[in-house]
Amino acid sequence: MQTILLYAVLLLLVVAFLFPLLWMIVSSFKNEAQIFADLRSFKAFIPTSFSLVNYRQVFTRIPFLHYMWTSVLYVTLIMLFGLLVNALAAYAFARMEFKGRDVLFSVVVALIIVPFESVLLPLYIVVDEFGWLNSYTGLIVPFIANAFNIFMFRQFFLNLPRELEESARMDGASILRIFFQIVVPISKPVFTTVGILTFITHWGDFMWPLIMTTDDRVRPLQVGMQFFFHQPPVQYGQVMAALTMATLPLLFVFIFFQRYIIQGIAQSGMKN
Repeated sequence: MQTILLYAVLLLLVVAFLFPLLWMIVSSFKNEAQIFADLRSFKAFIPTSFSLVNYRQVFTRIPFLHYMWTSVLYVTLIMLFGLLVNALAAYAFARMEFKGRDVLFSVVVALIIVPFESVLLPLYIVVDEFGWLNSYTGLIVPFIANAFNIFMFRQFFLNLPRELEESARMDGASILRIFFQIVVPISKPVFTTVGILTFITHWGDFMWPLIMTTDDRVRPLQVGMQFFFHQPPVQYGQVMAALTMATLPLLFVFIFFQRYIIQGIAQSGMKN
């Protein structure tokens, strides 16, 4: 009975989370009048018509493919550089002995709970002083190092057997060679997990790109889509079409890589 009740609650939660997504997708194929006419009935979730007009108009009103490419580029670079930097930092915390290591790691963990809004203004001032406004550098560099990702990597590395590393060290291998040739190949689950979580997190970035970019050349998709609200008339069918296309990469990543996320988190453990 408890199992049935649990599955019933989970099913209700799934439906609750899927309804907005389903409404967005269905509305993207409707004209403006139909979207608002169907809001008070289940027709809002049923495709009563099928038209690609909204999708064509999205590409007409904004440089959608350019915004999409900008988002893919800067999120991918954050992910790749972040994997390297955070993994190296975590390996140092997990395997190297140095003065103040535990205190420094405690500071890193404490940074996880610091809201981004509290450092937004100081970060903007620093980026401005470096001359990185309206540049990919300003979009990417501040988010390469990530406290939570360092924590994830460290927990995984602590659970790895030391024997392989000690054998390589006895054969004269340097710490970097041990890391790249031994640790990285056997740590694919956590690398995949951290990479996917980083992609999902930064794909939806809005506040930071909004305040530090004024040039469409470097603006990502989430900021570029604000054109639909700033240039009247607001056509919600076009908004839904743009949002649907912007959501597709996340759905693709989640559907095809969700097992790696679960596996990586499970294998990271919570060892101190």
